[in-house]
Amino acid sequence: MDFMMDWRLIDCLRNGLPLDQDVYDAAAWSSITPLSQQSIAKRSAGVDVPDFTRGNWKTNAPVELTLKGGGNTGVIMKDESGAAG
Repeated sequence: MDFMMDWRLIDCLRNGLPLDQDVYDAAAWSSITPLSQQSIAKRSAGVDVPDFTRGNWKTNAPVELTLKGGGNTGVIMKDESGAAG
C-alpha cells in the first residue's frame, strides 16, 4: 500500500467509516496468483475471475470516498532535524 491508502485506512478506522475494500475484494485480490498459474498452465489462455459476491456487486451501495465525516487524521510533520513535532 502507498501512503494515501494507508492514511485512508487509518482515517476510516478512527472515524468509524466503512473501509474502501471488503472481504470480497480481498478474495478477488488473493485469487490472482492461482488464476495466473492456471493461465500459464493453459499456455496463457484467459481464466475467468470467480464472482465471490454471487452477483451482489450489482446491488451493493457504492462506498463514499469524499471523506465526509472523516478526513481529520492529521499528518505529523518532521522538522529539519528529522524529529516529529
